[in-house]
Amino acid sequence: MTGPGDRAATGSADQNSDTVADGTDNADEGRGRSRLRGSLTYRRAKGLNRLSLRNWRIRTRLIALLLLPVMVSLVLGGLRVQTSMQNSSQLAQMTDLADLAQKATALADALETERDISAGPLTANPGKQDPDVVDAQKRSDQLSKAFATSADKFDELDLAGGKALLLQVRKDLNQLSEARGSAYTSQDNIQPTILNYDVIIKGLISITEEIAIASNSTELIKVTRALSQFALSKENTSMQRALIAAALARRGGADLSTSDETFGIRLQISEESALANFTAIYGDDEARRLRAPMSFNQTIADTDRYTQQVLNTNGIRQSQPRTYTDWYDAASAKINQEQRIETQLLEVLDGKAQKLQSDADTQTLINAALIAVVLIVAIAGAAVVARSMVRSLTRLQAAAEDVAERRLPELVKTLSESDPHDVDVTVEPVGVDSTDEIGHVAHAFDMVHREAVRLAAEQALLRGNINAMFTNLSRRSQGLIQRQLSLISELESREADPDQLASLFKLDHLATRMRRNGENLLVLAGEDPGRRWTRPVPLVDVLRAAASEVEQY
Repeated sequence: MTGPGDRAATGSADQNSDTVADGTDNADEGRGRSRLRGSLTYRRAKGLNRLSLRNWRIRTRLIALLLLPVMVSLVLGGLRVQTSMQNSSQLAQMTDLADLAQKATALADALETERDISAGPLTANPGKQDPDVVDAQKRSDQLSKAFATSADKFDELDLAGGKALLLQVRKDLNQLSEARGSAYTSQDNIQPTILNYDVIIKGLISITEEIAIASNSTELIKVTRALSQFALSKENTSMQRALIAAALARRGGADLSTSDETFGIRLQISEESALANFTAIYGDDEARRLRAPMSFNQTIADTDRYTQQVLNTNGIRQSQPRTYTDWYDAASAKINQEQRIETQLLEVLDGKAQKLQSDADTQTLINAALIAVVLIVAIAGAAVVARSMVRSLTRLQAAAEDVAERRLPELVKTLSESDPHDVDVTVEPVGVDSTDEIGHVAHAFDMVHREAVRLAAEQALLRGNINAMFTNLSRRSQGLIQRQLSLISELESREADPDQLASLFKLDHLATRMRRNGENLLVLAGEDPGRRWTRPVPLVDVLRAAASEVEQY
């Protein structure tokens, strides 16, 4: 009875040992499945909330953070470049302004010449065609067409008051034929003819300044204002030339009406006022330099004295008699010199316009280059900083995932399978040694990792001590139970009383179960059972051992 019971106990112990081992493996597998489920749940939740700002990747956040100021810089820089380009385009239009100023000045000079050269012949011989007058009118018509062609370039521009004045000048030029038809028809009232031309001429003089105001360029405005004031001074001189020429050509003798004398005096005052304004605008030194050739011209000096003498009360009757042709030639010396000064001012205007346009183009290129350089430097600098941060964060992330998913589980498994004293529990740092917040997080993670390894080692050591305690208790119990089974077997062999024998069998069965429990403790402690079969066992013995495990076998 003892033999089968021993064999049954041994078989049961082996089976229980396999059961316990299977339980341990199942527990490890369960922990693995739990980690997998946790990882999948985390990733699934992360995928569902990816649109949330707090779930954006650091690289994406940095790009978004950099994108906003870059876009603002691009918009502001683009507006600045656009403003520069508009300014350059506007100043390019001012180059056309210089051409318009030349055409307008040439037409004004031609109209002044036409008016002044017509004064004598039309007054002396009304209705008679004079070759000089016809040539002057043809030249005025030619220059009027050239001016209209140049003015067409400004039709599509926003010139405010300049556009209205340009339109008015064109209307006045269309009425030039009427002014010619009524020129010098009244010997006692020369002023209307002069003023009919003056309206057109002053419009031509003012148009350049009005258009220059639209450019918002102080240099262009200064030059055009100076040119306008000097041209007004020349126009007043020209009107005096026409007035005196018509007075000298009167058929009844040289004479001026009271209204014409007053008109002539006003022209002298206006001439001096325009010259004063020109000097104030252009500067004393520059104005004196331009007018220097006129200061030493004797013909001009004599003409000025004669004008002062004639344009007084009854001054023309008291002056030395002279023909209108002689007067026209003498007065033209001053006007011709003033035309040369006008030409110099127009050259200055053209040079200023071209220089301003060139400066504007250069400024546009500089602004575009500066904005591009600033953006490139900003983006490059941000990219370097972002790359440094992302590299540190990526290294920290990779190290954390490696510790959580591989290194720490492997170390725990090694500690559970080996003697903790024989396992290297040294923790390798993450490798982020910066002194910023990322470096502090990496240092804190290393500390957490060390603490986890320390706790795992302590737990492994504790489990080892508990296993040793189980093993010690089980070994001692196994020895006592084995002695008890030997004693019971001896008693069974000598007992003849069936009732006593039954009681001994019960004791034998209980002792066998106690021995099996002791062997289970060995298996739980990680030890091999003390009894093992070293050879194959017949099936009948296995069945007997199994039957003997049942109390009512």
